[in-house]
Formats: sequence, C-alpha cells, structure tokens
Amino acid sequence: MDVRSAPVIFVLFGPGGAGKGTVADHLVANDPDLWLSRSWTTRPRRPGERDDAYVFVDRAAFEEHIAAGGFFEWAEFLGNLYGTPVPDPPPGRDVLLEIDLQGAQQVRRLRPDAALILLLPPSTEAQEERLRARGDDEGHIAKRLRAGRAEEREGRAIADAVVVNRDIPQATAEVAGIVGRYRSDAGTVGEPAEGSENPRPQAPPTPRVPTAPPTSPTDDHPEGQ
Repeated sequence: MDVRSAPVIFVLFGPGGAGKGTVADHLVANDPDLWLSRSWTTRPRRPGERDDAYVFVDRAAFEEHIAAGGFFEWAEFLGNLYGTPVPDPPPGRDVLLEIDLQGAQQVRRLRPDAALILLLPPSTEAQEERLRARGDDEGHIAKRLRAGRAEEREGRAIADAVVVNRDIPQATAEVAGIVGRYRSDAGTVGEPAEGSENPRPQAPPTPRVPTAPPTSPTDDHPEGQ
C-alpha cells in the first residue's frame, strides 16, 4: 500500500442516471487503496434500495453532524436532508466521493486540490432508461431530463476529466485510469489528468475544511446513482 501524508480526494459526479453509484462500487471493489465516502440522508430507504446506498439517519443525528462541522455541503429537499461528509478514510487510502453537481461545486470551492471526474450518460434516451429502471417516477424523470444539458455544461466547467458511461466495464476502466494517473505523482494532485478538457494550475493541499453553508434546495441530491 502506498501511504501518503494526505489522501487524494477523487470526486465522481454527474447527473441522475449517469451510473455514478454503480461505477463507484466497481472502482472500490477493484482498488483496495480507494475508500468510498457515503453521503448521508434523512429520507427513508426506497423499496429494493441497498441499505448502504446512503448513510440513512434521523434528523437529530444529521443536525448533530452539521453542528460538529462534519459535512462538506448539505441541503434540504422536500423535507429531507442530504449531505456529503468530510472524509475520514483509513490510513493510506485515497477518498472517492460519489455526489451530484451541486456537491461537486462545493467540494471544488472547499478543496481545490480534489480531482473532479464528470460521468455522463451516452444520450438522453439512455439517461431516461436508467432513471426509469431505478424506479424514479415520471415527474422526476421529466425534471431530470430537462436539467440534463445545464448539468453537463456546468459540470464540464469544473471537471478535471470527463467520462461517458456507455457501459459499466468501459466507464470503470476509464475512471480507474484517471485515478491511476493522478496517483502516479503525488505532487500533481489538483492538476488535470491526461485528456482533461479543463486545464487548471496546481492547487496546494488544504487542511480539514469547515462546514459549508446550506446550498439552495434542488432535486439533485436524492438519486441512487
């Protein structure tokens, strides 16, 4: 295991239906040095949803975590709270955050050294099919599809690399390659990976971050992948 003084933070983000959860699970299953930080929510678990899809907690526990400065960012949507915790990985392991655009924007601001990887569906039709397959209702699907272009545009503006998820093995391999290139030189964390469409000067690592203020409620957080 390659033990560093500080872990690399990788952020896998994108619109609903991009396949983030599935790709993230495949990444950590095949990389013992990558630790997945699960988002928190106060919403009930959906029928058939894995019990580790989120850290499911009650409102009191969530608010206690807010007060303790435990979130990168958090927001409330339709009466439920959603948040990205400040990562606390085991020693020697890098961090993977699987979040949405809103969360990625917060992480970019708070941790400019993080590596942001935008995952996109190959088409609107594929996105619609994936949203329907995971059980989203028709109103939510329509709203997601309408927001898709803006999410892609805003995501490309902050991403260090972009991967189109045509199928899980292909997307997982591409993201794993990006992770490997960032790790190849610990001194280049914060620089764009090979093939990035968004060159950015290197940002120095920052210390443990404070809690971000609540973001505007959207329907970005409550998604299964």
